[in-house]
Amino acid sequence: MRFLVTGTAGFIGFHLARRLLADGHLVAGVDGMTPYYDVTLKQARHALLGRTNAFQAHAIMLEDAEALDRLAEEARPDVVIHLAAQAGVRYSLEHPRAYVDANLTGTFNLMEVVRRLRPRHFLLASTSSVYGANTVMPFRETDRTDHPLTFYAATKKATEDMAHSYAHLWDIPTTAFRFFTVYGPWGRPDMALFKFVKAALAGEPIDVYGHGQMQRDFTYIDDLVESIVRLVECAPVRGEPVGPQDSLSPAAPFRVVNIGGGQPVGLMDYIDAVETSLGLAIRRNMLPMQQGDVPATFAAPDLLLALTGQKPETSIETGVRAFVDWYRDYYRG
Repeated sequence: MRFLVTGTAGFIGFHLARRLLADGHLVAGVDGMTPYYDVTLKQARHALLGRTNAFQAHAIMLEDAEALDRLAEEARPDVVIHLAAQAGVRYSLEHPRAYVDANLTGTFNLMEVVRRLRPRHFLLASTSSVYGANTVMPFRETDRTDHPLTFYAATKKATEDMAHSYAHLWDIPTTAFRFFTVYGPWGRPDMALFKFVKAALAGEPIDVYGHGQMQRDFTYIDDLVESIVRLVECAPVRGEPVGPQDSLSPAAPFRVVNIGGGQPVGLMDYIDAVETSLGLAIRRNMLPMQQGDVPATFAAPDLLLALTGQKPETSIETGVRAFVDWYRDYYRG
């Protein structure tokens, strides 16, 4: 099939594009190469993808509607997967305008492309952060998501609602997936695992927020990609839910799906896995919870299982080891 994937120089987009190419598909990759973090890491990801002619890289900002339109007309994708976004909870406190431009305007422009081209399935990334102030766990797709705690989460919830409206108005099969703390090789430098490993190898202490009491439903990147690939074949059909746990809209071929294993892990256990993988003792700088953070995330994977027969299972020991091996190889540490 022909895929249009946004954010292919990013962490998740790179891994997804690499999997699609390995499966024999054609991928048109879009990335604005923004300097939110080290652009050379993004360039290295695209260089790996570019080793095959089945991948075509396009340096386009999604805010540039005309350039996006030209690319889409050329690519004529069967499936569109939207992963590009301004990421980062902390950054949204200081640079909220970047989230309006990338997450709202950029997503709108892509939805207009989807409306015109009518691919067989439109899939877009959301986040577990949309559950916000919810305290009942595990988080289920049918839970209300009315109280986001950060502007980042608010923009991602907005993109879900925007996509639902287009699914209803134009009958576009649409799936929004909510990610839960994704980690693994080629990860982002602003993510906790990257920071922990970098600091530990430099002999520096790590900052541990929430005094180490937080829990996260960590999702290894290969598991996440497997879920997305399987969901491509699960386009929502109006009026055909897969069961009582389905978030399928009563008004559109639209659903949201958690991609998480449903096995939250304590932050201190995660750090222990980093220590074991590095073979180093890590000094911990214990700090209070950061603004906008939540004490725990916990996905209900029932809908993902019903749709795909699979859920993330990789242990943190295995996943962290894979990241450490990649980091040492990439940075020759």
